Amino acid sequence: MDPLHQPSTPARERRHRRYWQATRRLTLALLAGWTLLSFGLTWFARDLSFSFFGWPFSFWVASQGALMGYLLIVVLYAWLMARHDDEHREDAGD
Repeated sequence: MDPLHQPSTPARERRHRRYWQATRRLTLALLAGWTLLSFGLTWFARDLSFSFFGWPFSFWVASQGALMGYLLIVVLYAWLMARHDDEHREDAGD
């Protein structure tokens, strides 16, 4: 039988609910990190007032540091979700 069309049981529904709760928690945590990175970094970067390769250091922090942070968030999300999906698949016995 196709795993997507299995009859619904209370245990399966609980596993499904736990899966989506964990997925939402991860997504909200990474969105909070994105918010802090987007607004916190640019807010506090203004206080860094020395020159770095002819540009204000705050410019470098905001432009390069934010990009690296966003990349880290994407990689972290992909890695954690793949691990989470594998764990859920094992729990479901598929």
